[in-house]
Amino acid sequence: MIGAEDRSDTGHRAHFDFRHSTFHGPVQGEGTQNNYFGTSRVPAQLPHQVGVIPSRAGSFQNRAEATRLSAVLVGDGTSPVSCAGRALAGGVLAGMGGVGKTQLAADYARSAWQAGDLDVLVWTTASNATEAASGYVQAGIELLGAEASQAAGAFLAYLEPGPHARPLRWLVVLDDVADPADLTGLWPPASPYGRTLVTTRRKDAALTNEYRRLIQVGLFTQDESLAYLTTALATRNRVEPDAQLAALADELGHLPLALSQAAAYLIDTGINCTAYRALLADRATKLTDASPEALPDGQVHTAAAAWEVSVERANDLKPAGLARPLLQIAALLDSNGIPDTVLTSPPTLSYLSKFSGRDQVTLDQARRAIRALYRLSLIDHTPTAPQQAVRVHQLIQRTVRETLTPDQHEQITRTAADALLAVWPAIENDTALAQALRANTVALTAHAGSALLLPAMHYVLLQVGNSFGRAGQTTTAREYFARLTRTTTLQLGQDDPSTLSARSSLAWWRGEAGDPVGAAAALTELLDDSTRVLGPDNPDTLAIRYTLAHWRGEAGDPVGAAAALTELLDDSTRVLGPDNPHTLGTQSYLAHWRGEAGDPAGAAAAYAQVLKDRVRVLGPDHPDTIGTRSNLANWQGQAGDPAGAATAYAQLLKDRVRVLGPDHPDTIGIRYSLAHWRREAAGDPADAGTELSALLDDCMRVLGPAHPHTLGTRSYLAHWRGEAGDPAGAAAAYTELLEDWLQVFGPDHPYTLSMRNNLAHWRGEAGDPAGAVAAYAQLLEDRVRVLGPDHRYTLATGGALTYWQKKDEESKEPK
Repeated sequence: MIGAEDRSDTGHRAHFDFRHSTFHGPVQGEGTQNNYFGTSRVPAQLPHQVGVIPSRAGSFQNRAEATRLSAVLVGDGTSPVSCAGRALAGGVLAGMGGVGKTQLAADYARSAWQAGDLDVLVWTTASNATEAASGYVQAGIELLGAEASQAAGAFLAYLEPGPHARPLRWLVVLDDVADPADLTGLWPPASPYGRTLVTTRRKDAALTNEYRRLIQVGLFTQDESLAYLTTALATRNRVEPDAQLAALADELGHLPLALSQAAAYLIDTGINCTAYRALLADRATKLTDASPEALPDGQVHTAAAAWEVSVERANDLKPAGLARPLLQIAALLDSNGIPDTVLTSPPTLSYLSKFSGRDQVTLDQARRAIRALYRLSLIDHTPTAPQQAVRVHQLIQRTVRETLTPDQHEQITRTAADALLAVWPAIENDTALAQALRANTVALTAHAGSALLLPAMHYVLLQVGNSFGRAGQTTTAREYFARLTRTTTLQLGQDDPSTLSARSSLAWWRGEAGDPVGAAAALTELLDDSTRVLGPDNPDTLAIRYTLAHWRGEAGDPVGAAAALTELLDDSTRVLGPDNPHTLGTQSYLAHWRGEAGDPAGAAAAYAQVLKDRVRVLGPDHPDTIGTRSNLANWQGQAGDPAGAATAYAQLLKDRVRVLGPDHPDTIGIRYSLAHWRREAAGDPADAGTELSALLDDCMRVLGPAHPHTLGTRSYLAHWRGEAGDPAGAAAAYTELLEDWLQVFGPDHPYTLSMRNNLAHWRGEAGDPAGAVAAYAQLLEDRVRVLGPDHRYTLATGGALTYWQKKDEESKEPK
C-alpha cells in the first residue's frame, strides 16, 4: 500500500469510521434473539471466534518476544488491564519481514482462546483498509446478526464497555498492517477487558499511544536457530553436525523465515548442510535459487519476495523515490553498522538526485529516506550512535544486490566508495568512526568485483589499508596490501600505475610489520619498475626513493639513508618545488637519519628549520607539522636537553588533545614521550612509573590490550620498574609481556627482538648473569638472521653478550 502521507487527495483512500453507529442491543450470550437490525439471523453464542488463526509453524520456538507480549497483554477478564492507571488496549508486534510476527500473535491468540480467557476472538488480515473492514463486517454478522452494511460499525460499538453491561473479554488481531492510515476509524476501542494485537513491518508513531505498546520482534538467538534447525530436520530423520547448523544459521542471519526455507530445501533436495552452505556462498546463486519449490508452513513468499514488498512501500513514502536507491547503497556496505554521514554525504545525495530525477536531493530528504526504511523495518536506525547508525540484515542486503544490473552495480559501488572517502577525516581522531569506515570499506570491496579497479583503481582501496596501519594494525595492513597487489597484478598488469601504488604501500607496511630488510629489497625492485614505466622525475618515483631511503636506514644503514635523502632532496626541490609536501617530507627524514647516523644536535637544528617551513606552508595544526614538533623535541632530548624536550612535549600534548582529542593513538604516544623525557630530566623512575601506569589504563580502555601503544607502555613500565630498584620484578614483567608480544607481532619483528633484549638485560640485573648470557646468545643469532650482522641493534646485542659473559665469569670467581 502507498502510505497515506504520499497521497495529496485523501479521498482516494477508503476510510472507515463506524463509531457514530452505536449499538444498544442486549448483551450476547444470554439467549436473546437480536432483531435490532431487522434481521432474523440468530447471533452466535459466546465464546465465539471469528476468522481463522494461522496454523502453528513446525518446530515453533518459544521466544523472549512471547514473554514480552504476554506481559503487555495481561489480564484475566475480571480485572482491568492497565498501565500507569489507564486501560491498556494492546500491543504492536513490529519487525522486518520473516521474523515470525504472525506466528507469535497466533501463538498468543491460540493460547488465550484455549485457556478460556476470551469471550470473543477476531482474527483478520489487515494489509489494507478493505480487508480490515471485511473482518469487522464478518464479526458483526456472526456476533450480532447485523446486516452487512451496518455490521462493522455495530461490531466496534459492541466492543465499547458499557456502564452496566457484563464485562466482555475480547481480543482483536489485525495481522500484517501495511499502513497505519488504513486503520483510520478501525481501531478497536480502549477497554479494560479487551485487547488489540497488531502485526506489522511498520514502526510509525501512529501505531502506538498510551494504550498500545510497541514490541520489537527480532531475529532468533543462536540457541533458538540451532534448536529450530535441529528439530525441523529431525522430523525427517535428518541429523547434521551442530557446527554446520550453527554456521548456516550465522550465514542466514538467524532469520526465522530463511531458516525454515533452508530446512525445507535440505529435506526436499536431500543435500547436506555443507553442500547447501556452498550453494549460498556461490555468487552465481541467487537466494531464490536456494529456496524450496514448495514453501513450508503455509508461507506464500520467499524471503526475497517478502522484502521486495517492503522496499516498494518504503519507496512510496515521502520523499518518494529515495528509499530504494538509498537501500541499494547500504546493501554494499557493512551490515553491522553504517555511519549516518556516509548515507547523507554529497556523493550519496548526487546519486539520489540522479536516480530520482530531482534537481537536488537535500540532506533533510536523505535523512527522511533513512527513516522511511526504518519505518518499514528494512533497517535498524540508531541516530544516537552515529558511527554505526544504520544496520541492515545481511539477507536483505543480498536480495537488493541481486536485483542490480551490472551498470547499476558499478555505479552504486563507486558512489559508495566516493561517499566513504567524502566523510573519511584527514586526522582519524574519532577512532570509532575510523573503525566503522574501515569495516564498511572492507564490506564494499567484498561485493565490488572489478568496479573499484576499472577503469582506474579507486583511492578508497589505498585509504583503508593505510588506515589499518595508522591504527596500529600493521600486520593487517601488510596482508591487505599483499592481497590488493595480487589483485591489481592479475586484473591490471604488473606495470599498471595502480599496481605500482599497491606494491609501494605493501613495501611500507612490510617494513612497519617488522621486516625492514625485506621492505628495502622490495622497494629497490619497485624503483627500477617505476623509473622504467613512469620516468625518473615522476612524483610517484620520487616517493618510492623517499620510502626506500627510510627502510634502508631502518635496516641498519643510517648513513646510506641520509646520503640517499640528500640526493633526493635536490631532485624533489627541482621537480616539485621547495614547498611541496613531498619535498618537506624529504627534509624531515633527512634530519631524522642525520641524527640516527650520530649527529643528534644536527638533527634537532634541521628539524627546527623543517618546522618553520611546515608551519608556513601547512599551518600549525597540520598532522605533518605536529609530527615535526614531536621529532624536534625528541632530538632535542637526544642532543642533551631532556628538560627542553619535556617542556616541548608538554605543550605538544595540549595541542594534540585540542586537534586530535585525548584518546587518539598519536595523543597517547605523546603522553608516553612526555613521561620518558620528564624522567630523563628529573632522574626519578618512580615518577615515570606513576605516570605510565595512568597511561596504561587509558591505553587498555581506548586501544585494547593488543595495540602497540598498549604493549609499548607495558614495556616501559617494566623498564622503569627495574630502574626504580626492582630488577626481578622487571624481568617477570618482561617475561609476561613477551608472550603477548609474540602473539601480536610474531617472533622476528624488531619490537619482539627488543623485548627479548630487555628481558635478557633485567634477568642479568636480577642476579642471573648466566641466564642473560644464554638469552643474549640466542638473540644475537636471530638478529643476525633477521637484521644482518652489521645492523646497529645486532652490534649492540654482541656488545651486551660480551658484557654479561664477563659478569658471569666474575660471579664464578672465588670471593
